[in-house]
Amino acid sequence: MGVRFPVILIFLSTLTSQLVAQGARWPDFRGPTRDGHAPAARVPLRWSETNNVRWKVPIPGVAWSSPVVWDGQVWMTTASPKGHKMGVVALDVATGKKLHERLLIETEKPEEKNPLNSYASPTPAIEEGRIYVHFGSYGTACLDTKTGKTVWERSDLPCDHATGPGSSPILYKDLLIFHMDGRDVQYVVALDKKTGKTRWKTPRTIDLSKQAPDMRRAFSTPIVIDVDGAPRLVSTGSQATYLYEPETGKEVWRLFHKGFSQSSRPVQGDGLLFLNTGYVRPQLLAVRPGGQGDITDKDAIAWTFRRSVPTMPSALFLDGRIYMVSDGGVASCVEAKTGKSLWRERIGGEHSASPVFVNGRIYFFDREGGSVVIAPGPEFKKLAENTLESGCMASAAVVGDAFLLRTKKHLYRLEKDPE
Repeated sequence: MGVRFPVILIFLSTLTSQLVAQGARWPDFRGPTRDGHAPAARVPLRWSETNNVRWKVPIPGVAWSSPVVWDGQVWMTTASPKGHKMGVVALDVATGKKLHERLLIETEKPEEKNPLNSYASPTPAIEEGRIYVHFGSYGTACLDTKTGKTVWERSDLPCDHATGPGSSPILYKDLLIFHMDGRDVQYVVALDKKTGKTRWKTPRTIDLSKQAPDMRRAFSTPIVIDVDGAPRLVSTGSQATYLYEPETGKEVWRLFHKGFSQSSRPVQGDGLLFLNTGYVRPQLLAVRPGGQGDITDKDAIAWTFRRSVPTMPSALFLDGRIYMVSDGGVASCVEAKTGKSLWRERIGGEHSASPVFVNGRIYFFDREGGSVVIAPGPEFKKLAENTLESGCMASAAVVGDAFLLRTKKHLYRLEKDPE
């Protein structure tokens, strides 16, 4: 026993050092490129409660935010079931050991939420030395990742989410940017990431006054893309998608389309932007991202796809094709340039998590604990099915050769057993 204990410590210390050296970072709910593509990794094809689980740690509270990772630390937000308390938890990536746990917000009368939502659904954003957590109108804060102490906090940005918060913040240069699309107000705001002060705040310009209050809500997360050599913030709200200058918040264009309460994040590829419109009947739009002003009637939409389009999981763009899974468990593949359907297959389960592409495979995770792995391509090819004891509302992170998978009750590190 006197020999084995130091050996274990040395192994874990070495593993942590390797992860840091590899730049093991998953800073956004869809990864380093914000589109569900993971760095090259040998993640497992198969797992169960007894196979390929490096560690499994219970996470307190109820929360659907995805884990984010920076150099050996994995952070998540969490909340009490009825939303009276909201906070953060940080674990050591190598061991699962708890590093920080802090209560950040206490609320006497939280709003009602949808059963499919939580009070800690927005995924944090992380960078060197700082974690930025967001709970919608309940509050936004920056913490020091070494000490867990608060650097700054804001609780003065109003929004009636009606069913709970959902849109995640993103980092762009020295800004923290997020959506506030509620029943009462709809705007995009950028905070100075060092101080928390408002740098710009831009109201949505589509008139929603004739829409029912619940149809003014949206929960999509923005993304910054390149359009004709300039950075542009793509931001989907209720009934419309907008393009902004990320440094100033100035609107470049707006595209009206029906739909509200969507959670899917836009993706790009082959010179097009792919948007999910949300309820009542979700559509996938392929949009030409150039243009100015109101582009609704200016041939901006290259094609529209209407079959088994998700409202919650985001799509994957890969090698000229779009892969997605509907909330009801129908996976599909669409030709990106034309919108032609290549295949549709029911893979089962109900889905909220966005798929991940890693190691030449696409991974889908459902709300009941199931997962399906397929090979990308013009024909459907299932490679594996896996099951855990509870399901995923959060999207997976990839670190080194491991999945960090948050289920409704635990955080798992899934990794191949040594051969």
